[in-house]
Amino acid sequence: MSRVFLRLVAAAVSASLVIAACGGDASDDPVVTTQPAPTTTATTQAPPEPEPEPVDGPGTLVEVAIESGAFPTLVAAVQAAGLVDALSSDGPFTVFAPTEEAFAAALEALGMTAEQLLGNTELLTAVLTYHVLGVEAPAEVVATLDGQAVATLNGAEVAITIDAGTVRVNDATVIATDIEASNGIIHVIDTVLIPPDLVDGPGTLVEVAIESGAFPTLVAAVQAAGLVDALSSDGPFTVFAPTEEAFAAALEALGMTAEQLLGNTELLTAVLTYHVLGVEAPAEVVATLDGQAVATLNGAEVAITIDAGTVRVNDATVIATDIEASNGIIHVIDTVLIPPSAG
Repeated sequence: MSRVFLRLVAAAVSASLVIAACGGDASDDPVVTTQPAPTTTATTQAPPEPEPEPVDGPGTLVEVAIESGAFPTLVAAVQAAGLVDALSSDGPFTVFAPTEEAFAAALEALGMTAEQLLGNTELLTAVLTYHVLGVEAPAEVVATLDGQAVATLNGAEVAITIDAGTVRVNDATVIATDIEASNGIIHVIDTVLIPPDLVDGPGTLVEVAIESGAFPTLVAAVQAAGLVDALSSDGPFTVFAPTEEAFAAALEALGMTAEQLLGNTELLTAVLTYHVLGVEAPAEVVATLDGQAVATLNGAEVAITIDAGTVRVNDATVIATDIEASNGIIHVIDTVLIPPSAG
């Protein structure tokens, strides 16, 4: 066989193979997916979602007080007293935080300006530490302390009382509770707490009568008679103090005006000293004197009688008792006592 023939056969076979591979019905053709050629350009990826930042808990007691904006005077006081670091330490603490109104009332009662208070570091520290317990006491714990005395960082104690659901710390009412901080808790109170060693005792009998505002005629009479110094001395004394209504009735009975009585020093002195005992006799002592006559500073005696719990001094009824003073005690009566010499 010639070489030309062999070449023709090879070409024919090769052509038939190509036709077999490419020819035939489209339905018989295998499906070939053409992949796009890779490109050299990088695909842009969407930025990852930021992870949520962890939520911080509350700050320290000082930080919480500052951030609240409700306690500017308290915060200024803590800063002025140099207590920021102490109240930012681990604690835990319970802070009874007075309102702005409470601080305003306290400043008025103390006769001080805010600047004067903030400038008195010793006083400030004593007052502020009296508002802090060295434990964390949420409301549910405070509710178990009715009738108890609790020590403060001041060293003195505060009294917790609960009446019909109202919680008091000494004389302050708790008006909001459980403000959380990282190192303790805050309860809001409506009165500034004054440590016991900063609270002056009651004044003299004359000062107490003046400060009460209930006895203007009696006070005017004591001043007009020149008895202020005597009733401001050590005593002790017991004063039976007539009400304003009692003085009005006495003036009517005597046919005198207040000015006439106040101008009659001799009569005034006799009447006033007849209302004073030279001993301190609180109600529990007076209750033992039924049927007895007791000498007064006038020299004459008053008769004490008790009937069904009602105490009378001569014909006057005792309507209030045990108003304390530094040099004695006051009982209020509804009738002016007239000494026998003036009858």
